[in-house]
Amino acid sequence: MDGSAATLKPGDTLVVASHNSGKVREIYELVAPFGLKVISAAELDLPEPEETATTFEGNAAIKALAAAKASGHLALADDSGLVVDALGGDPGVQSARWAGPGKDFGHAMSLVEDKLRARGATAAQRTARFVAVLCLASPGGATESWRGEVEGTIVWPPRGTQGFGYDPFFQPLGHTRTFGEMSAEEKHGWKIGEGAPFSHRARAFAAFAAAKLGAR
Repeated sequence: MDGSAATLKPGDTLVVASHNSGKVREIYELVAPFGLKVISAAELDLPEPEETATTFEGNAAIKALAAAKASGHLALADDSGLVVDALGGDPGVQSARWAGPGKDFGHAMSLVEDKLRARGATAAQRTARFVAVLCLASPGGATESWRGEVEGTIVWPPRGTQGFGYDPFFQPLGHTRTFGEMSAEEKHGWKIGEGAPFSHRARAFAAFAAAKLGAR
């Protein structure tokens, strides 16, 4: 954290510092009830900064700061990934890179599965978690971040066509369906003021909303 990014109010502009359409869509859905003017870094044709940090917090800050300084507006970045215990935490912050330049997450899921099988992982050793860190940055360089996690297991073959990324082969703890088999509302697990956040991104967003949007 470096200083404190400003609180947002209805009508304010917020740049979503991402070129990932699935991630942008989810953040739009979460931000929608608050009356902000939301635009993505892709819509502004902002360049994608190189993500050189070794933590989710570090990479989220890199993206948020780059978008805030380039746009002159507050920017919200998400850095997230799949952490698989039997793989020593991989793919972790490299989750998107495992999908390659073509963002082929079918390939990425197959790669994770191949590595689990190569290690002889049992059903009990297929534990994993999704991690999301949201970072809000101001054009002046102040940042704040919030982290959310959800525990689960890796299933094979992948199931479902909802969501994006690794969603089809992550089954959250206590559920029989993967994120890929859940609607956006089910995956988030909440509406503003109704119930508790469910997904990793919704949990991080709940903390952000309480701090910066006046949500309780």
